[in-house]
Amino acid sequence: MTARETTAGHDEEPSAVRGRGSTLSEDLRSALEEMIVSGQLQPGERLDEAEIAAKFKVSRTPVREALKALIATGLVEVKSRQGVTVATISIPILLEMFEMMAALEGLCAKLAARRATSTEKANLRAIHSRLVEALDASEPELFYAINQQFHDALYDAAHTHFLAGQTRALRRRVAAYRRHVTHQPGRMAATIGEHQRILDAIERADAEAAFRAASEHVNLLGDDMADFISSLPPALTQASSG
Repeated sequence: MTARETTAGHDEEPSAVRGRGSTLSEDLRSALEEMIVSGQLQPGERLDEAEIAAKFKVSRTPVREALKALIATGLVEVKSRQGVTVATISIPILLEMFEMMAALEGLCAKLAARRATSTEKANLRAIHSRLVEALDASEPELFYAINQQFHDALYDAAHTHFLAGQTRALRRRVAAYRRHVTHQPGRMAATIGEHQRILDAIERADAEAAFRAASEHVNLLGDDMADFISSLPPALTQASSG
């Protein structure tokens, strides 16, 4: 499937490449990155320069520059037979990424327990309440979006720059795969309890407890890992071939 086919049915004007204060290629990179992270463009999907240029009504030069930038982030890769595609991740690498994600999330929560302001704590609680409402309404896509907001607020509450940036970058790198975790039976309900433990630790300013709660929330162990792997479509985990 190509970028044009993927967005068929989406009647939004591709205005993301018309922002201010940035170059055309940077805005295009952001638009394509969001399409990858949101799942509009799936791992393994071919990215055709000409079709992207036609969709966004730009020349092929900014498209080429945007794709190069995305290759540098790991979200996009070049395959000898297919050309440029949305990157796939092998199971072993994916599990390593989840382990690293658990460590980074844990460190963010640990720092948030030490540094979060009362306003930031209140914001985390408010987002958590909205997450509970999404669970009660059985809306997994809304739940997924609000869950991302919770984690972003957690990173902000850690009051870091490099750490928060690295954590967000890795989270976006595995976003297409983490979405499948949300759809696992019982996963949304479990998330509520896990978030509550993170919040409780932050409220008590218990940095070590916050680290453990956040790390365990993100990491996949035992049956959870096996269920997650079995839920992934084969196309998402095909090893890259030069």
